[in-house]
Amino acid sequence: MHDIRLIRDDPDAFDAALARRGAAPSAAAIVALDRRRRELITEAQGAQARRNEASKAIGAAKASRDEATAQALMAEVAALKQRLPELETEEARLGGELDTLLAALPNLPYPDVPDGADEDDNQLVHARGTPPAFGFTPREHDSIGPALGLDFETGAAIAGSRFTLVRGPAARLQRALGQFMLDRLTREHGYEEVAPPLLVRDEAVYGTGQLPKFAEDLFRTTDGRWLIPTAEVSLTNIVREQILGEDVLPLRFAALTPCFRSEAGAAGRDTRGYIRQHQFDKVEMVSIVAPEASEAEHERMTSCAEGVLDALGLAYRRMRLCAGDMGFTAARTYDLEVWLPGQARYREISSCSTCTDFQARRMNARYRPAKDHQGGEKATRFVHTLNGSGLAVGRTLVAVLENYQQENGAVAVPEALRPYLGGLTVLEPRA
Repeated sequence: MHDIRLIRDDPDAFDAALARRGAAPSAAAIVALDRRRRELITEAQGAQARRNEASKAIGAAKASRDEATAQALMAEVAALKQRLPELETEEARLGGELDTLLAALPNLPYPDVPDGADEDDNQLVHARGTPPAFGFTPREHDSIGPALGLDFETGAAIAGSRFTLVRGPAARLQRALGQFMLDRLTREHGYEEVAPPLLVRDEAVYGTGQLPKFAEDLFRTTDGRWLIPTAEVSLTNIVREQILGEDVLPLRFAALTPCFRSEAGAAGRDTRGYIRQHQFDKVEMVSIVAPEASEAEHERMTSCAEGVLDALGLAYRRMRLCAGDMGFTAARTYDLEVWLPGQARYREISSCSTCTDFQARRMNARYRPAKDHQGGEKATRFVHTLNGSGLAVGRTLVAVLENYQQENGAVAVPEALRPYLGGLTVLEPRA
């Protein structure tokens, strides 16, 4: 949600920022609705004040036996009594229209976000690590995986397309990856581990920006709840409708959860293999910070995700997404893309975004700054929220299979994961 005051103050700048996101100009409609709504509020306040004043004057007129004045005042009060609910109803209607209009608009990009329409316009920030050299032609994960327990056929038979049954060595590796990521974030980087609800209410997915615009990307239960598309939803809503003390900030949460996505906008993309699934595991990071800290926190969060890739010995690159490729709530996004030898290309494995106060306004999540030097309390401010993958577990499994594959179909276990696999160094394919 946007700060209406900023739109009033500079509507041209607001429309220019929306244009970078590929959105139509909206400032004129917003300002007109806002102006009429504020006029109604002013009129209602004036009518209430006049009603109170006239009510008192009735008694004075009656006391002085001025019946004509008393009757005129009584008629005026009756008219005001009828008008006030009409003003309140109209103001509420316009307020709803304004909220609906604002809720459909994406966050505005930071100035350093490159212009562009899609992934072809994203900018390379840096590349780390060296892609492995093989003495054979490396295979893709959907060729390596079945002998290690990635069972695409049974998963599809049980649940349909884009579901995979993971068993045996692949299941152990996937579990080890999730535990390794969560341990690293909590033990080394100070994230608080959370086991959040996987089903959430409308308000939660509205707060993080999936509703109302992206309902088709979600799965909904028969009782009106939503399966989380990412733990970002549950973790960010921890501070919903709260006023936090500045002393508790920053808050950093991490969770390893299943995620559920309909992939409505990805028809025909990555239909093979384990890259794009309806159900997948992901370690999510969420930070709640004061506005002044959000720039540094974005870098910190992204570096935490990079550290996981460094520890696993995987080559990757950081990309700054262009304005047209960012998610709805993001003001800036860094994507981490891991090298997949079987595909001979980089693929997204993490997105880390700063959302400024965009989600906080939708959730009414605020904090109270520390008292100023004169001892008075400052007004509350909206927090800034950030979220990032640390990492997508299934895609990391794919990366390990492809980067650590051996010619005979076995897969070496990265050293960092061996303690989670009882010291196992190689995953052997089934005969």
